[in-house]
Amino acid sequence: MLKNLFLTGLLTFCAGSVQAQVYKLYVAAESEDEVSLISFDAATEKGSVEKVIKVGAFPTETEGPHGIGVDPSGDYWYVTLGHGMPYGHLYKYQTGTDRLVDRVELGMFPATLDVSAQTGWVYAVNFNLHGDHEVSSLSVVDGKTMKELARIRTGIMPHGSRLSKNGARQYHVSMMTDELYEVDAYSLEVSRVLSLSDDQSSMSHTMPSGHQPEVKPTWASPHPRNGNIYVAGNGNDMIYVVDGESWEITERWQTPGKAPYNLEPAHQSNLLVVSYKGEGATGVWDIETGEQLAKIPNSRKVTHGVVISPDDRYAFISVEGIGGEPGSVDVIDLHKLERVDVIETGKQASGIAFWKMEES
Repeated sequence: MLKNLFLTGLLTFCAGSVQAQVYKLYVAAESEDEVSLISFDAATEKGSVEKVIKVGAFPTETEGPHGIGVDPSGDYWYVTLGHGMPYGHLYKYQTGTDRLVDRVELGMFPATLDVSAQTGWVYAVNFNLHGDHEVSSLSVVDGKTMKELARIRTGIMPHGSRLSKNGARQYHVSMMTDELYEVDAYSLEVSRVLSLSDDQSSMSHTMPSGHQPEVKPTWASPHPRNGNIYVAGNGNDMIYVVDGESWEITERWQTPGKAPYNLEPAHQSNLLVVSYKGEGATGVWDIETGEQLAKIPNSRKVTHGVVISPDDRYAFISVEGIGGEPGSVDVIDLHKLERVDVIETGKQASGIAFWKMEES
């Protein structure tokens, strides 16, 4: 009897130990020129800022860190600084020490980035927030040498750089021409372009005469398992489901939240997490039914980025705030479908990237 009780207690303790995880991630503060290392303990459901890393090279101006990503090896993290003179840069840091390794100049206002698990190449869109609406580019950088391998001509105000799970394709959107782009990640050429608008003139890859963007897409995320690409229609409150094989829009979901901005599908479950930038809320969707399961208010307004932990337990949401408000990372429990913690960061929290999980 005592032996059985001991074994039961031991198994319970071991199970609890496995589940007691600490999640670590990086988030950029665009108005502070800093990146915060965030630590969140699942046992207590409490998080904190473990470290603040100052970024940039021009102390007299705000350079605006925007996109951020961690190398799949976990050894390095990368951040784009959008405001340069006038060009922006991609910076490389070592995880753990958070020591600056190198930087490379990119285009005007480099924004979202993703890092290939297959090659270590970094794909960063040049959003080009400066001046007239002109065709911009996608920069591809060798993460090892920090040399720009290619600058691929793409749409106007490209945003939302995400790679397929096998690393063969890169997806992003063109905000001002209502287009979804697919890039061959190895040949470094645009392979397909899909108009998300009923106005087919947007397929000209320039600002068509009289074309007014309606969809204003801001994000594209390929699903890790089902072959679909999910696109956030920021301008018309819509989520588009695109079949990656047929390259056709198969579903359109009207969002109950305003201005969907970023979105990310879960790794193993059927959930899709969507940030509603115009409402200060986060939506959690069931991709099989196309229904929103919950709309969760964020801690302040102007919701920005989304990243889901590898175990699909938590979604971490960066929230910009307004004016002099600090930014935040809101932690959403994807089992309970509720916000469980708020971690304050620097002003205008933007890009967010997961680093690692470790036992507490």
